[in-house]
Amino acid sequence: MTVTERGVEDALGYLREHADEHLRGLDEFLRMESVSADPTKNDEVRRTAQWIADDLTRIGFDHAHLNDTRSHPVVTADWLHAGPDKPTVLVYCHYDVQPTDPLDEWVRPPFEPRYENDIVYARGCGDDKGQLYMHLRAAEAWLRGVGRLPVNLRVIFEGDEEYISEPVAEFIAAHPELLTADVCIVSDSDMQDDNGTPAITYGLRGIAYWEVRVHGPFQDVHSGSYGGGVENPANVLVRMLASLVDGDGRVTVPGFYDRVRDLTDAERTAYAAVPFDMAEWLTVTGVSEPMLGERGWTLFERLSGRPTFDINGLWGGYQGEGSKTIIPGWAAAKISTRLVPDQNPREIEGLMIAHLESIAPPTVRVAVKSLSNGWPALTPIDHPAVEAAARASEKAFGTPAVFHRAGGSIPFVPELDRQLGIKSVMVGWASPNGNFHAPNEWMPLANYRGGLDAIVHLWDELGRMTAEQLRGA
Repeated sequence: MTVTERGVEDALGYLREHADEHLRGLDEFLRMESVSADPTKNDEVRRTAQWIADDLTRIGFDHAHLNDTRSHPVVTADWLHAGPDKPTVLVYCHYDVQPTDPLDEWVRPPFEPRYENDIVYARGCGDDKGQLYMHLRAAEAWLRGVGRLPVNLRVIFEGDEEYISEPVAEFIAAHPELLTADVCIVSDSDMQDDNGTPAITYGLRGIAYWEVRVHGPFQDVHSGSYGGGVENPANVLVRMLASLVDGDGRVTVPGFYDRVRDLTDAERTAYAAVPFDMAEWLTVTGVSEPMLGERGWTLFERLSGRPTFDINGLWGGYQGEGSKTIIPGWAAAKISTRLVPDQNPREIEGLMIAHLESIAPPTVRVAVKSLSNGWPALTPIDHPAVEAAARASEKAFGTPAVFHRAGGSIPFVPELDRQLGIKSVMVGWASPNGNFHAPNEWMPLANYRGGLDAIVHLWDELGRMTAEQLRGA
């Protein structure tokens, strides 16, 4: 057995020996109510950040620190003693969680972890505190069980991912020296299924989000007196929104697809290799069949590899019981597009606003407000760190990993690439059906245990590479 193989065995042995102790620590961590969007929980969010920093110091990291932002703290730390010939890896997770409403749908209070049938139920167990905690324990296994890590390691754990994206982007710009690395490992994703198939995510969609408000008469007016003479803002709004996509779901805004980078042949081959169960997908979503979608692309490709348009909210006029015959003074909608490489969210924002203004009739006034935007991100599917993550995951779970992009967004990932040129590989272990933003969030403990092993193997795999390999890919 080589020195590196012995190191892996010692780290894995440490995890087995301390498994019960580590689960008690997971309980303690999950009980912290780190809801970033709730200002009444600000002290609890900060207490969670301090708990992480204290734990990092305890297990042997240097410079564990709470970095204040205009919102919640960013936790950073490093262990840079592997030597100059070893690569430096950055780890990103977030410690904040979604709000818990509706509370009456939880089987047990959301911050009281429940264990049942080898599953843990608690807010944040999968998204993302449980995965952050796994990184702490895997690092501890190397530092305590072996005495050193096979890579130089930095960590950044943010407290705003579920709330707003600007603070972490500003932090990257203000503190690049704390994030200097050859590659970033992001654990804020999930397995392919609940049967032990690991997934490596190499891309994320971006997003552009707006509120559209159509104004008509100075106030709600009687539909009997003014109907047929005064333009109804709700009618106008729904006509405008309906015109933004065609029958195949393609966005009709001029220029929208000009910069879209299509999936490569290698990516389409990887997508085709993913075990996608259509019947299960229909059952989970509760629909009878999928939408038609863009021609020439499979459903699974459309879910993460193609841009989208969606109405996220629609309101205006009378909402109460019974009838009230009015023409509303205004109607509004929240709309968003998911973007793919190489779409520029700010350019898409300009195109969307100009198009909405151009199709509005002169009988109404249209106001469009930008609410948020985020860039897409892509790491080459043949990047050495992608391949290393796949090998590590297969060693831990005994099943070859699949490769795909994710349909959602993690603002940190594209900002890290855009500002510092650091590519990210997303490897996570939550359940794909784990109720991340819903009541009774859950994660299989088999994923927790396998994920711990996968991180141990990943540091070994990356430690066999050079910084130049990871940076130059």
